[in-house]
Amino acid sequence: MNLLLLTDGRFPAGGHAHSGGIEAAVMAGRVTGVDTLAVFLAGRLTTAGRVAAALAAAAASGAHDLVELDAEAAARIPSPALRAASRTLGRQLLRTARSVLDAADLPDDLHHPVAMGVVCAATSGLGPADAARWAAYDAISGPASAAVRLLGLDPFRAWGVVAALMPEADAIAAGAAAGAARPLTHLPSCSAPLLDIGAEHHAASEVRLFAS
Repeated sequence: MNLLLLTDGRFPAGGHAHSGGIEAAVMAGRVTGVDTLAVFLAGRLTTAGRVAAALAAAAASGAHDLVELDAEAAARIPSPALRAASRTLGRQLLRTARSVLDAADLPDDLHHPVAMGVVCAATSGLGPADAARWAAYDAISGPASAAVRLLGLDPFRAWGVVAALMPEADAIAAGAAAGAARPLTHLPSCSAPLLDIGAEHHAASEVRLFAS
C-alpha cells in the first residue's frame, strides 16, 4: 500500500512537471505516436531506468554512505540540465516525504533515485526491492503520461505500452535489489546519449510545456 502511495501520479513530489526527456524527443521528431513511444520507453528503461533502479536499491539498503552514493548518481548524469532536474526532483520528493510521511529526519538534497531509496528506507514495510521497482516504473510512467499530454495520444494505448514493459521493469528491479549491498563500483553506468543531448536542447528552448 505504501508503494502504491509513492508511485501514484497524485503524490505531490513534482514529477508531473517533468517529461523524462519525452518532450525533447517529440520536438526532435523521434516520438510521433504510440509505436515510437514504445521504442523510446524501452530504451529509457534499459538505460536510465536501470541505473536509477540500482541507485534507489542501494540507497534503500542502508549499506552505503549517502554522500558517496549521491556522487555516483551525479557521475552517471552527463547532462547539466538532467543533473539539475534530478536534484530538483530529489529535493521535492524529500520535502514531500518529510511532510506527508512524517519523516522529519530525511536529508534535504539528494539526486532523485537516491532520494527514492532513502524515502523507501524511511517508510514502514518498504526496502530495496520496492525502491528499485519504483525507480524502474517511474522511468517509463512519467514519460508515458507526458506523451499523452504532448501528442494527444489515446491514454489506453499509451499505458498499454507501459504495461507491456512491466515484466522487463520487474526484472531490472529484481537485479538491482539483488545487488543493492554490493560495492558501489558494481553500479551500472548505462548511457543514453540522446537523452543527454535532448535535455540540453530542451533547456535552451524558449517554448516548452515541461521543466525537463
